[in-house]
Amino acid sequence: MIKTIVIPQNNSYNLAIPSNYIGKKIEILFYSLDEVMEEKVVTPKKTMADLWGRISIETGDELNKEVEEGRKSWEERLNKQF
Repeated sequence: MIKTIVIPQNNSYNLAIPSNYIGKKIEILFYSLDEVMEEKVVTPKKTMADLWGRISIETGDELNKEVEEGRKSWEERLNKQF
């Protein structure tokens, strides 16, 4: 594998492919390092399963009921629009 960082001076760049890569499928990527640093780390959202064993059954039932009511309300609003 060959990796290098360059600062291009115009919109073209000449690449020298090593002879042992000739005839092989290779991947060439262009991306700005600034873009990579700007990306935010996305943490997965919690689900009801993440709370298993941490809350009481009653609290879990209440939360589940609220979720179901919210989904029902959302679906009703969507159905009214169409």
